[in-house]
Amino acid sequence: MNRYGQGVIIGKFYPPHAGHRHLIARAAEQSDRLAVVVLGSRFESITLEDRVKWLTAEFGQGNVSVVGMPNDAPVDYSSAAMWKAHNESLRLALKMHGITSVDAVFSSEEYGWQLAGDFGAAHVPVDPSRVTHPVSGTLCRDDLAAAWPNIIEAARQDLAVRIIVVGAQSTGTTTLARALTAHYRSRYPELADVPEYGRQYTYEKFAAAQAASPGSALSDMIWTAADFAHIGERQNQLENDAAARCPLVIADTDVITTALFERVYIGEQSYGSYRAVEQLPRRDLYLVTDHDGVAFEDDGWREAGHPREEMTEWFKEELTTAGHSWILMSGDHAERLATATRITDLIIEDRFRFSSPPWATRTVLAGV
Repeated sequence: MNRYGQGVIIGKFYPPHAGHRHLIARAAEQSDRLAVVVLGSRFESITLEDRVKWLTAEFGQGNVSVVGMPNDAPVDYSSAAMWKAHNESLRLALKMHGITSVDAVFSSEEYGWQLAGDFGAAHVPVDPSRVTHPVSGTLCRDDLAAAWPNIIEAARQDLAVRIIVVGAQSTGTTTLARALTAHYRSRYPELADVPEYGRQYTYEKFAAAQAASPGSALSDMIWTAADFAHIGERQNQLENDAAARCPLVIADTDVITTALFERVYIGEQSYGSYRAVEQLPRRDLYLVTDHDGVAFEDDGWREAGHPREEMTEWFKEELTTAGHSWILMSGDHAERLATATRITDLIIEDRFRFSSPPWATRTVLAGV
């Protein structure tokens, strides 16, 4: 295996996938320094900044650096003028990062040898037939759900559509979240349940309290900031685990609800869930279940003294202040589910519509 000083990889990484990971890993093994240059076009629906961020999260350590460069030059492999336009974008992207000479160009594409020749560098092909990882950006964009396991982790976290159901106690949040999950699971078999972890934690905390003091009541439990810190962290993790599995996430509550209950149980002075709120994953839409017209049901774990109207208003205020998109879910269950599926379908269609410039080529893999 040859060893090179400065290695270079270029690509769109639209989106970054397992084939890119393999290419970068092999190139990093053979290079003292490796620059991964992302050439992004304004006509592509994933931003250049996001692609750089994802690749940096995956590879931006050790001897690998990720460089972003806007490039709207049309692609025409038969045109010397267009070759020069692309090469100059690449040269300047490297120059601005202190790279003035290239020893090797690593590529899985047919144009790699010509690019390497233009830079006076060796061409090192890496799995050009895509046998090791039979995936391409084209395949990912054509069927993101099928390709989801091949998308790198950081990209999956940001690309996943996240629908979050929140609301005051006994307003139908769990009912709606479960119905939405059941509705979409036929389309997305890997769609995971994201339950309210705070409820499970309450069961466990109460069981421990009763074991320590038989006969103790639910109202006797003492809550701490550490409890809510743990609940918030675990709630985020459940949601992110679901995003790693499937491009659609439907969650029954999130850490904003955790923060609300910390306020209720401890008071305004407690900030145990603050860190989890600061690390809130990106989301597309909140569905706020309305208390109006929904009778309170005491399942033995709820406290009827909690003012549902006040809590519903608090959700509206917090989401609005934070700039989140939210819709109030009113009416009966059928009306709520119809509204939720209608808007979720539109969000999915919009988020997973990948645009490309007219000169973009499609990678066709043998046997696929």
